Amino acid sequence: MLFFCVCVSVVANAALSFTAPPTVRIIHSGNACNVEEERHTERVYTIREGETLELTCLVTGHPRPQIRWTKTAGSVSDRFQDSSVFNETLHIQKIQRTQGGRYYCKAENGLGSPAIKSIRVDVYYLDDPVVTVHQSIGEAKEQFYYERTVFLRCVANSNPPVRYSWHRGREVLTQGSDKGVEIYEPFFTQGETKILKLKNLRPQDYANYSCIASVRNVCGIPDRSVVFRLTNKTASPSIKLLVEDPIVVNPGQTVSLVCINTGGEPPPVLTWVSANDSLPQRSVVNGGTLTLPSITSDEAGIYSCVASNNVGNPAKKSTTIVVRALNRGRFWITPDPYHNDDNIQIGREVKISCQVEATPPEELTFSWLKNGRALRSSERMVITQTDPDISPGTTNLDIIDLKFTDFGTYTCVAALKGGGIPDFSIDVNISSTTVPPNLTVPRGKSPLVAREGDTVELECLVSGKPKPIILWSRADKEAPMPDGSLQMESLDGVLRIVNVSRDMTGSYRCQTSQYNGFNVKPREAMVELIVQYPPTVEPVFMEMRQGLGRPVVMTCRVLRAHPSRVLRFEWLLSNRLLHAGAFDAQKDETEYTIRSLNKEGWGEYTCNIINEAGAGKCTFQVTGKAYPPEFYYDTYSPLWQNRPRVYGFKLQWTQMNPSAVDRIIAYRLGIRQMGQQRWWETEIPVNATPNKGELMTHNLTELIKPESYEVRLTPITRFGEGDSAIRIITYSPPINPHLREFHCSFEEEAICMFTQDKNDDFDWTQHSAATRDTKYTPNTGPSADRTGSKQGFYMYIETSRPRKEGDQARLISPFFNVAPKNPYGITNPPAYCFSFFYHMYGKHIGTLNAFLKQKGLTASEAPVWSLSGNQGDRWRQAKVSIHPTSSFQVILEGIRGPGIEGDIAIDDVTLEEGGCRDPPPNISAKAPSLSAHIWLLCVALALSLLPAQR
Repeated sequence: MLFFCVCVSVVANAALSFTAPPTVRIIHSGNACNVEEERHTERVYTIREGETLELTCLVTGHPRPQIRWTKTAGSVSDRFQDSSVFNETLHIQKIQRTQGGRYYCKAENGLGSPAIKSIRVDVYYLDDPVVTVHQSIGEAKEQFYYERTVFLRCVANSNPPVRYSWHRGREVLTQGSDKGVEIYEPFFTQGETKILKLKNLRPQDYANYSCIASVRNVCGIPDRSVVFRLTNKTASPSIKLLVEDPIVVNPGQTVSLVCINTGGEPPPVLTWVSANDSLPQRSVVNGGTLTLPSITSDEAGIYSCVASNNVGNPAKKSTTIVVRALNRGRFWITPDPYHNDDNIQIGREVKISCQVEATPPEELTFSWLKNGRALRSSERMVITQTDPDISPGTTNLDIIDLKFTDFGTYTCVAALKGGGIPDFSIDVNISSTTVPPNLTVPRGKSPLVAREGDTVELECLVSGKPKPIILWSRADKEAPMPDGSLQMESLDGVLRIVNVSRDMTGSYRCQTSQYNGFNVKPREAMVELIVQYPPTVEPVFMEMRQGLGRPVVMTCRVLRAHPSRVLRFEWLLSNRLLHAGAFDAQKDETEYTIRSLNKEGWGEYTCNIINEAGAGKCTFQVTGKAYPPEFYYDTYSPLWQNRPRVYGFKLQWTQMNPSAVDRIIAYRLGIRQMGQQRWWETEIPVNATPNKGELMTHNLTELIKPESYEVRLTPITRFGEGDSAIRIITYSPPINPHLREFHCSFEEEAICMFTQDKNDDFDWTQHSAATRDTKYTPNTGPSADRTGSKQGFYMYIETSRPRKEGDQARLISPFFNVAPKNPYGITNPPAYCFSFFYHMYGKHIGTLNAFLKQKGLTASEAPVWSLSGNQGDRWRQAKVSIHPTSSFQVILEGIRGPGIEGDIAIDDVTLEEGGCRDPPPNISAKAPSLSAHIWLLCVALALSLLPAQR
C-alpha cells in the first residue's frame, strides 16, 4: 500500500462586473529630504534646491482614469500655473526655490467625482550671507572714528529660516559676553537678520568679524559664512561721473561714460545700470567705463553708476543720454479761425500749422519758405514758433487779410540746433482751388455683402484739396478694428480687410482727420458690412456603432447661419446621393434613417446643409465593429515569477459598450517582444455575451525576463474584427512598496528596495546556490532557491568567522502605505498577510525573527514571528497576519548560533492585503519543529507499510 501526501489548490475564476470611480494617491521618489505624512490634511515634501523632484500619481479606477497635474503658484516650467502635465509622473530636474508650492493630482474617468490629492513641496536653500556696515544716524562721517557706534548687519536668504552666529577673530560673540557688544534682531525682519552692535568703538573692535548662517544641516545644507574686516579707515563709497548731464548725441555716435571711485574702504565695486534694468546688448563695461557703440534712439535713457562696498548705503550717480531725432511731421489749415468758415476767402485770415516730434525738443527750430524763398515774420505774415494752446513742437503761420498774391506753396522746415540730423520739411499749397473736404460712399458699396474668408474693401470717396487722411472705426459697437486698434488710418479712403470673419459684420465709420487737411468740423460717412457664412451644424463628426439588422437614426442640426434662410440639404454615403430636398427652417434639423443595417450600409454618411455662403457638413461613421476593450490597470503586482528566468502576467480587461453591436464571440490576442517585428497570435473564445463592466482574464505565460511586450487585443463578432486596444507590459521587479500586493524573490540587484540595518552586527548576503562556496560548511544552507533552481537567488546570513554567537543581521523592507483595496469597505485597522520561505539547516542554527515597525512608533520588542534551531534541509513557508495602523516596515532578523554550521536563508517574501488563510503553525525556539515531527511520523508510517523487499 502506498500513501501520498497531496496538496490540493482550488482556484475559483469568476467574472466580476467591474467599473470603479477613480481614487488617487501621491507617492514620491527623487531626492526628498523628508516627507511629513498627512497631518492636518496636508502632506509636506521637502527637497533641496537643485535636486530632482519626482512625484507619481497612483490611481485606481476603471476605465483607466485620466491624470492631470496642476499647481497653485510658482512654476514647474515658467508657465506651469497656466498649463498642466498630463502624466502619471511629475519630474522636475534641478528644482528652483520659485517652484515650491502646492501640487495637485486630479484623476477622472467619468464615474463619480474626480479624485484629487495634493502635496506641498517645500524647497530648501541657503544663500551666502552678506554683511553690511552702518553708523548710527546723525553720527555718519567719512571714517569710523573712536566714540562712534557701528552696526554690522548680516542677511542671508534661506528656507527654512536661518540662524546666525557672530565671531570676532576666533572669539564667539554672544549677548552679554562683552559690554561693548550687543546682538539683537530687529522686529520687522522676522528672523532674517542678525545685527551686531559695537558701542563706542574701542581699539580691540577693529578686527575680522565672521557671520555664520546655518539652517542646522537641514537637507544636508552646510553652514555658510562671510568675513568683514573693520578698520579705522572703513568708509562708505563715494564716486564721481566724468561726464555731462545730459549727454546729447547724434545717432551712430559712440558714447563712453566714465565713473571713478573717490573714496571708500574696502575699495568699492562699480556697476552700471539703466532705467530699463538691463544694459543694451551691444554695450561694453570695462571697470568704471560704460561704452555704447553706434548708439540708437532706442538706447537713449538714464544710466547710473553704482558703487558698493557693503559700508553704508551704495553711492549712485546718474546721467541721461539724449539721442537727437526728428520724427513724424503733420500740418493742418484753419480757414478764418474768427468767422467759423470752412472755405478760404480773399480778405480773410488763414492759419497754417505745422507739428514735428523732436528730441531734444528744446533744440527744435522752424523756418518758413514761400515758393522756395525764405519767409520772415511781418504784420501780415505772422510766424509763431510755439503755440501754448496746442502740442509742443508746433509752429504757426498766420496770413492776415489774404490776397490773391498770397497763393502758393508754403514750406515748413524743422531742424535741430545741434546739427547732424537732416532737416525735415512739409509743403502746404494755398490756392483758389483749395477746398474743404467732402466724404461720400460710392454707389453699391453699402451695404457690402461678403463671404467669410473673403478679402473685402470698404470705400469712402474723399474730395478736397489738400486731400485729408481718412480715419476708420466701428460705429455700432465698442469693438477693435481688424488690426486690434480702435482707429485705422487710410490715405486713399479704402479700408482693406483680409480673411473677413463673421464677427466683423456691422457698421463702419469713415471720417476726415484734421491732420494734413482742413482743421474744420470732421466729415463722416457710414458703410454697412454684412458677412455671410455657411451653416454651423452639429455634430461635426459622430461615430455610430450598431448590430446588423438594427435601425440607425442620424440627425444633423443647424446652430446658426447667415443668411439664415437655408436653401436645401443632401445626404450622401461616400459620394452616392441618398436623399435631398428643401430644408424645413422651423425644425432646424434633418434626419436620415437606416431601417436595417447591413454590411453594405457601413461607411461614412455626410449631410450637407447649404445656403448662399456654402455648406455645413455633419459626418457620421456607421459601422458594426465592436468597440475596443479597456485594459484593467488596477491589478496590483500583476507580475508573478514561476521560474527564475521567466514571468507571467494576468491580463484583465472589460469590454466597452458590448451590447451596442453584435455578440462578441472571441478575442484575438497578439503579442510581440518590444523591438521585434513578429506577432504571435491566438484566439480567446468567449462563451457568453460579456456584460458591461464584466472583468475578463487571460494569463500570459513564458514571458522572458526582463523583456517588455506589446499586447494587442481585438474583439471579434460574427461579422468580423472590432477595434483593437494595445498596452505595453514591462517587466519590473515588484519593488514598488505602494502596491497592495508585494512580492520579492531577491532575483534583482536592487533586492526589492530592502535595506541593511546600519545598527546591526553584520549584513544579509544575496546569493545563488550555483555560485555559493559551501566546501567549508557542507552541512548548512540551501542547495537551491525556493523554486529548486540553482541559478535562482535568495538571501542568507553567513555565520563563518569573524561572526560570533549572538551577532544580529537585520534586513528592513521599504515603507508600505496602509491602503485598503476596497475604498468603500475599510476595515479598521486593515489586515495584511506577511509570508516568506525560510531555510534553517545545520546543527548550529540560531534564530530567525520577523518584526513589525510602524511609522511614528518604536518597533515592538516582541517579534510577530520567531523560530529557532535546525528545521531540516528543506524550504518551509511562514505566514503571519499583521494589523498595522500607519505606514509600516517589516524587519527580518537573523541571529547567529553557537557555531559556523548555522546559515539561515529566506526567499519569496510576499505581502498581501487581507488576513492569512490557514497559516502554518509557528513553533518558537523548538528544534526540530512539531511539523517536522509530524512529517517524520508520516514517512515512518508509510515505510512500515511497504512490502518487504525480497
